[in-house]
Amino acid sequence: MSYIDSKYLNILSPQLLRFKKKGDFLWNFRCPYCGDSQKSRSKARGFVYRKKNDLFYKCHNCGLGTTLGNLLKHVDSKIHKDYIMERYRSGVKSNNPEPEFKFDVPVFRKKGVLKNLKSISELSTDHPARKIIEKRHIPPKSFSDLYLCKSFYKFTNTLIPNKFPSLDGDHPRLLIPFRDEKGELFAYQGRAFGKEQPKYITIKLKDKDKIFGLDKVTKDKHIYIVEGPLDSLFIDNCIAIAGANFDKPLMIQGKFIQNGELTVVLDNEPRNREICKQMERTLSAGRKIVIWPDHMNWKDINDMIIAGYTKQQIQEIITDNTFCGAVAQLRFAEWRKINA
Repeated sequence: MSYIDSKYLNILSPQLLRFKKKGDFLWNFRCPYCGDSQKSRSKARGFVYRKKNDLFYKCHNCGLGTTLGNLLKHVDSKIHKDYIMERYRSGVKSNNPEPEFKFDVPVFRKKGVLKNLKSISELSTDHPARKIIEKRHIPPKSFSDLYLCKSFYKFTNTLIPNKFPSLDGDHPRLLIPFRDEKGELFAYQGRAFGKEQPKYITIKLKDKDKIFGLDKVTKDKHIYIVEGPLDSLFIDNCIAIAGANFDKPLMIQGKFIQNGELTVVLDNEPRNREICKQMERTLSAGRKIVIWPDHMNWKDINDMIIAGYTKQQIQEIITDNTFCGAVAQLRFAEWRKINA
C-alpha cells in the first residue's frame, strides 16, 4: 500500500464521522455519500480497505464503491488536489484503476429485544458472571454478543407470554443469541451458570432450525458443525446445531452445502447413545465426521480448551481425525468398542 494513500486518508479523517481504524489496512466511518443511517447516529458502514497496492472505499448502506481518490475529491477537493500532486511527484501508479467489489456485507448485530440486558463485555471485570465466562476461556471478542439474563423465565415470558407458567426457581442464565445471516435474532439459548437443570434451554422466536453462527459463517469456505454454541466459538467458520439433525440438508446464505464442504464434529461421548445415533446417521448421509482419538478424555471442545489445548492444536486434531465412507465406519466401530 502506498504511504501516500494512508497519509491522505488520515489527513481527511477529521472530516469523516466516527472514523476509526479497525485493523491492518481497514478503516471505518459513516458514509459521506449517503449519510449512513438516519435513525442511528452510531451506525458507521463506510469502509476503506486495501486491494493489492491501493486503497478503495465501499459503503454497506448505499452500496457505493469507489477509489480513495474519488472519496477524497467528494469530501474535500483541496486535499484531493494535494493527493494527486504528491502521487504524481513520487511516481506512484495504481494497479487497479477500476476496483472490483466482491466481499461480503458485514453483519450489524442489533440488540432489539435484548436491549435491556447487559452483554458480558459490559459487566465489570469482577462480576461473577463475567468471571465464569473468562474461566471457561471463551474468546473475549465474543463477549459483546453474550448476555447476562438475571431472570430467564421472566424475560422469556415478556416475549412469549406464559411460556413459563410458573416463575418458581427462576434464576440467572447466560443468554446466547441465535442470529440469521442478516444479524436478526430468531432464537436464543439460556445456559446455566451452575448446576441448574436443564443445563440448556433454547427458545425459538421464529420457525427456523436452531442453528447458531449463521451471522458469522462463510458459505465459500469449509464449514464445521458442532453441537454447542460455545464450542463453535473456538473453531474457524463453524456453526452449532442445537438439538437439530446433523444429517439434514444444510443451506447457508442461499447455497446448499455439499457433503464434501462440511465436517461434523460431535462431542467426545462414546457412551452417549444419542450421540452414537447421530454419528451413525451422519455417516449414512455420506458426510465427513470427526472421531476423536482414544487418548482424548474431554467431553467437548470447550473442556479441551480449559484443559490447556490451544485453538490451533484442536484444529489440527480435528483435521487429523476426520473420516468418511468405509474408513469412517471402521474407525467408528473401533471407537465405540474401545470406549465401551
